[in-house]
Amino acid sequence: MPDVLIELFSEEIPARMQARAGEDLKRLVTDGLVEGGLTYAHAHAFAAPRRLALAIEGLSAQSPTLTEERKGPKLDAPQKALDGFLRATGLTLDDLTTQDDKKGAFYLARITRPGRPAAAILAEVLEHAIRTFPWPKSMRWGAGSLRWVRPLHSILCILTTEAGAEVVDLEVDGIRADDTTRGHRFMAPNAFSVTGFEDYAAKLKRAFVTLDPDTRAEAILSDAENRAFAMGLELVEDRALLAEIAGLVEWPVVLVGQIDADFLDLPPEVLQTSMREHQKFLSLRDPKRDQITHFVTVANRETADQGATILAGNQKVLAARLSDAKFFWDNDLRVVSEKGLEGMAAGLANVTFHGQLGTQADRIARIEALAREIAPLVGAQPDLAAEAARIAKADLQSAMVGEFPELQGTMGTYYARAAGHSDAVAQACKTHYQPLGPSDDVPTDPVAVAVALADKIDTLTGFWAIDEKPTGSKDPYALRRAALGVIRLVLGNAVRMPLLHVFDHTYQRRVIEQERQHAFEVQEARENFERLSGLTVKSTENAKFIIDTGYTQTNFFDFNTAEMHSAIASSLVNFIHDRLKVHLREQGIRHDVIDACLAMPGADDLTLLVKRAEALSDFLKTEDGENLVQGFRRANNILTQAEEKDGVEYSFGPEPKLAETDEERALFTALDRAEAAIAPAMAEEDFAAAMRAMAGLRAPIDAFFEAVQINTDNAILRRNRLNLLHRIRATCLQVADLTRLEG
Repeated sequence: MPDVLIELFSEEIPARMQARAGEDLKRLVTDGLVEGGLTYAHAHAFAAPRRLALAIEGLSAQSPTLTEERKGPKLDAPQKALDGFLRATGLTLDDLTTQDDKKGAFYLARITRPGRPAAAILAEVLEHAIRTFPWPKSMRWGAGSLRWVRPLHSILCILTTEAGAEVVDLEVDGIRADDTTRGHRFMAPNAFSVTGFEDYAAKLKRAFVTLDPDTRAEAILSDAENRAFAMGLELVEDRALLAEIAGLVEWPVVLVGQIDADFLDLPPEVLQTSMREHQKFLSLRDPKRDQITHFVTVANRETADQGATILAGNQKVLAARLSDAKFFWDNDLRVVSEKGLEGMAAGLANVTFHGQLGTQADRIARIEALAREIAPLVGAQPDLAAEAARIAKADLQSAMVGEFPELQGTMGTYYARAAGHSDAVAQACKTHYQPLGPSDDVPTDPVAVAVALADKIDTLTGFWAIDEKPTGSKDPYALRRAALGVIRLVLGNAVRMPLLHVFDHTYQRRVIEQERQHAFEVQEARENFERLSGLTVKSTENAKFIIDTGYTQTNFFDFNTAEMHSAIASSLVNFIHDRLKVHLREQGIRHDVIDACLAMPGADDLTLLVKRAEALSDFLKTEDGENLVQGFRRANNILTQAEEKDGVEYSFGPEPKLAETDEERALFTALDRAEAAIAPAMAEEDFAAAMRAMAGLRAPIDAFFEAVQINTDNAILRRNRLNLLHRIRATCLQVADLTRLEG
């Protein structure tokens, strides 16, 4: 069985596209081969700056011969039908046979499709893959029609067997496939031929090309760490940048340079960001000073001067970049010194957050008010929380964040400390954005928690108010992430907060704010109208001006405000619950357990809800828990059927004196004991203790159903026993709605 080697050699492929391109090449070719009737054992794709390669092992030598039977028209069908069938099958009348079935005799065609050589199928598949390759961006060059990410120079495509290598007959836009490739652009530019993948990889290595991107990345990492260790430094981990660098070089050569002393007073995040974004440099930290002092750059070739010229050029460019960063830093510190952070934030009044939600300054005012209210719930001082909210987004107006948006929050922390704010307030500038994802840390400082919750709740209520909710896979304002952030902040800090009340109150404040703004706009428009028209406005109704002449002039804006509807807050709580279900299912809590707890009062208190769900989940994992649920389900089913049949509700307290059997009396006693234990446990929100008390009902309920007939002929006994079942149901439903459990 032959092996296949494919290489598409071009100008430099952008690093960010290489990994995806390698997988796309593998998918397109292997899927095409399988559709062509071939099989293969293994396939592996490689991507380097100037080439995509694919190695396939154990390919079928040819596709199998296939025989297909196709039913034709009846023997007495019109001639046109028969002629059409012959054209479709490519056969003649003599090639057809006849066959009978229940509907009569008909023509039958047996079509044999002979197998095809692997080389022919591979040529068709690869040409189609090249012409339809899904590059994010592509280009044409010269006079050809082919589109590729960069000009395509050559195609290597060979089939290797024990007899040797065979070049696949293929030509795409004047580029004919052969068995040759090239090495490093400068260190080994001459072409050479290969006979298979092992020969290909070995000759590329001798030609100063490391084919595997993971091998290039590991070589860079290992060399950089060894160089750093020898200098008493530490490499700052940046896997994404490492992968990008590996996509920029074919033959990585690690060089270490020193940052000029003039720039060492810049925050380490500024140094790292500037070097990463502009120069693709890795950072080296001095652990003794906790300061970034050196950098790692990766050259694409070896040089006679051991990279000294390359390093000197990079240091010169880096100095220019860091000079810009230092200018931004000094300028921002000057603004903070003169105006304070609130002064820096003043410009946010001119920055629109959203056309329907006002400016960033409007949003900050809402976050401040909400953070002040949330602060007592999370153990923060309201004044500190309000102070942190006022300055948390001030750095959006800084020159540094204007240059490096990813440093928002981080720079706010530095500027807040420079302005004399407390450490808790300064840290909140950065941590109030967290958590940014499922693996991001959750802030624990009370001030940061208050501001983070206020920020995310304001975002959610704002977009819910203007009906900009996530739909399907579309979530342009990252509202699902904001909801998950609220969940993780609440649960991670055991915050007791009734979300329904918070959402409702926040939305009411927003409506009041809109009414105030609209009233101002109406008054301003009224004054302008009177000034321009010379008329006097008597009143404003239904977005119109009523003037003295009786003439009605329609205004150019609608100042009616939406009324507060509890349905909006409830809808938002439901959205939070949906995200919580996903979050808890990932932790192993069944969806029906979550539903059983969501049906209970106080479900908008997420900490209480999760505490209840965890206790119920643990309880159901025990034998007593599962058996008690079965007993509850039996009692509930009998009671429900009886109530539907009789048209009454059996909720009157059962009389112990009417009990006839020991099992019946024992159940009364067990219920008294359980209720006495459940009531204080529920008051203390000790759901585990309440469920342990419920577990004591398992044996008495089982014995009761074994010994007692519920639907007896004695109407008084039947009613009393149904009331007893109601007591079982009511007792068990105190902890969770067990009717929502499956099974």
